Amino acid sequence: MNALAIYDELTARRTRFLRVDELCACAAEAEPGLLPARQELEAEAQLPLRDKKGLEKAQGEFLSRVLADRARGAHLCHAMLLPRQASIALLPEFENTGQADLNGARIERHGKASIVTMRNPRYLNAEDESTLDGMEMAVDLALLDPRTEVCVLRGGPVEHPKYAGRRLFGAGINLTHLYQGKIPFLWYLIRDLGYVNKIYRGLAAADSWPEEKSIEKLWIAAVDGFAIGGHCQVLLAMDYTLAAQDAYLTLPARKEGIIPGAANLRLPRFVGDRIARQAVMAERRIDCASPEGRLICDEIVPAAEMDAALERTVEKLTGSGVVSAAGNRRAFRVGEEPLDLFRRYMAVYAREQAYCHFSPALIANLEKNWKIK
Repeated sequence: MNALAIYDELTARRTRFLRVDELCACAAEAEPGLLPARQELEAEAQLPLRDKKGLEKAQGEFLSRVLADRARGAHLCHAMLLPRQASIALLPEFENTGQADLNGARIERHGKASIVTMRNPRYLNAEDESTLDGMEMAVDLALLDPRTEVCVLRGGPVEHPKYAGRRLFGAGINLTHLYQGKIPFLWYLIRDLGYVNKIYRGLAAADSWPEEKSIEKLWIAAVDGFAIGGHCQVLLAMDYTLAAQDAYLTLPARKEGIIPGAANLRLPRFVGDRIARQAVMAERRIDCASPEGRLICDEIVPAAEMDAALERTVEKLTGSGVVSAAGNRRAFRVGEEPLDLFRRYMAVYAREQAYCHFSPALIANLEKNWKIK
């Protein structure tokens, strides 16, 4: 049975939505041998990355075939844009209290804004298997909350001696956990089809095509310190980026040995093809206050003035109402990145990232270039 037939069977001919992890689990049961079974994945999860057999590459091939098909791929993208059931269950409490503590993130409502704070203080707010669910639920809550008009993404204070107590936007993927084999391959797809795409496209409804109906709000990023790797990627989905004068951006994914999410698709729109290739392929650092950095960041302020500047930005974006925000976001996407273009990109990404993730070169790069703790 091929991937498309399996997808139709598991989704009742695209009348039922399955997230990528649910889809792979169901496909493994429906067609034994096609994808690694639950017991095999559990055994693999105990091994460091260098000792894994690469069983999850089959998941990448399977998802690539699904995403490459226009109808099935669009349906899968739609499934990943729906609010999670766990988020819906948390919503009444958040509406009442205006705050929620989640693994890897905290969300607080301040006036018209919900502020999502990324938290992984031991690892410079890096993203890993412990932060992904919490981040997506925080994004869901910010978008679902009827009292929230704009959403803010900011990094929390960290513990590292060099930056102790200082806010940092984030250091990208947790390379220590990557090396230790704690980050599964599907993490990449869940992240970029999930919370990052929800920031960019809003939350979908089950009964409507996402580009016709969605819950969308403006997103503001407040960049303290640096935005490395995945944290730089997420800036490319923002409506307004405020950055400290001393902050910088990097996309060292090639040096790590992986593909930087949807940055290859989105970054050229901001800085042009040449600079984008230099950032991804040659580790070019982009200072936020530089001419190139200002193509990504909307406003640069002294680091000590970030709190006040953020308040002003929220007021500026909500002072005259936000009724047209969703419509304008959709109008920009028509020419920049319609969902079908994103789907085709993710079909390539699913396959190529699977082979990068299990490449011996990734292990060699990590051991050569990064201090693994």
